[in-house]
Amino acid sequence: MTIASSPTRTPIARVLVANRGEIAHRLVSHYRTLGVETVAVYSEADAGAPHVKAATRAELIGPAPVQQSYLNVESLLAAADRAGADAIHPGYGLLSENAAFAEKVIAVGLRWIGPPPSAIAAMGDKIAARATARRHGLPMVPGSDGAVSPEDAAAVADAIGYPVLIKASAGGGGIGMEVAPSAEKLGKALERCKSRAERAFGSGAVYLERYLAAPRHIEIQVLFDQHGNGVSLYERECSIQRRHQKVLEEAPSPVMAQFPGLRERMGEAAVALGRAVGYQGVGTVEFLVDQDGAFYFMEMNTRLQVEHPVTELVTGLDLPGWQLRVANGERLDFGGSLVPPPITGHAIEVRLCAEDPAKNFLPQPGQVTALEWPEGARVDAGIELGTTIAPFYDSLMAKLVVHGATREDATARLETALDATVIEGVVSNLSFHRWLVRHPAFRAGELSTRFLENHWKV
Repeated sequence: MTIASSPTRTPIARVLVANRGEIAHRLVSHYRTLGVETVAVYSEADAGAPHVKAATRAELIGPAPVQQSYLNVESLLAAADRAGADAIHPGYGLLSENAAFAEKVIAVGLRWIGPPPSAIAAMGDKIAARATARRHGLPMVPGSDGAVSPEDAAAVADAIGYPVLIKASAGGGGIGMEVAPSAEKLGKALERCKSRAERAFGSGAVYLERYLAAPRHIEIQVLFDQHGNGVSLYERECSIQRRHQKVLEEAPSPVMAQFPGLRERMGEAAVALGRAVGYQGVGTVEFLVDQDGAFYFMEMNTRLQVEHPVTELVTGLDLPGWQLRVANGERLDFGGSLVPPPITGHAIEVRLCAEDPAKNFLPQPGQVTALEWPEGARVDAGIELGTTIAPFYDSLMAKLVVHGATREDATARLETALDATVIEGVVSNLSFHRWLVRHPAFRAGELSTRFLENHWKV
């Protein structure tokens, strides 16, 4: 892909990637292949990390704890100034959906490779996002209209019916969610959720939704330029989760074959929401799909997703490249058309993490003493032989992604790739994924957010 097709602004020449791990490694490596210089940032714990070695230049931003390094806005901006960067890409997680950070980046004269701060803010508060989605006709799971007090929560729960899901308004990534199965359990669940939300997000505001028993978690990838054009790049199936966090993603979703027209309806809803908030760049609108094919808006993630590679493999599109193109002011153009490429084949991604599935997937720090990646698979890795997995950060080490002509073909390729992968020295979820890919329910595409609850027995 060429990055110079009629930009309306001076093309970005040097990007600081305000992140770490596999996404930082992917971005600094990939942008260099596009002729753009890259600046890596690193904490003292990440001094020898792969993303640091791959960048054109690297800047130390502080001690290991994230608050003193990767979440230190002033340190990041100072590093950008020292390195002569003209843009910042936030990756995912950390400060990627922090509207105040995006505003500061723009205020000091740097480009923000992401959506406008106003769009981040509009979708960042889950209660406000639900109100916006409702105004624009997106179907909603029955629930409260806004934040609830303990007294309001009981009335709302009685009205929509138990079980209910309590969710943090400022939450994300599955953090700040509690299920209350009955009125007797509501009070304690509400207290736990509010307390966890206060610690994690600085806000104890929570709202209620009806808890769907066994829905699918389906998300739509959207892409917008700065000129009002926006498209859906189809769906990803993200139903298999632990602690409300994804462990395997695939595209397309097996459920689409059951409900003709569902993909189109979900895509139209996602694009309508993005257009309503003036979106630019790549984003993801997340839905729950019930067993009867009804779908309900959950939230919008205003950033690149961990699982974006499966969309890349089935469309042939370069999503970080398109982020750069949009930031340069280019218009959407897929071979002279606004119609994106059709889905080709099937892709599956697994997240390889330093965690112990037998201990509720708790993170497991350590040093990688043996490492082998499989042939014939895409590996986006943030580790190498000798890497120390520190306790300060997310446990994700790498993503292993395969593509095949059919779901069955992709599944067989994934099985082979997992068997050929070697990670030693740290406890990982590699054996868990080997179990998962062989499970009859997974093979049959019988998926829901309760998949592990129903099938994973330690």
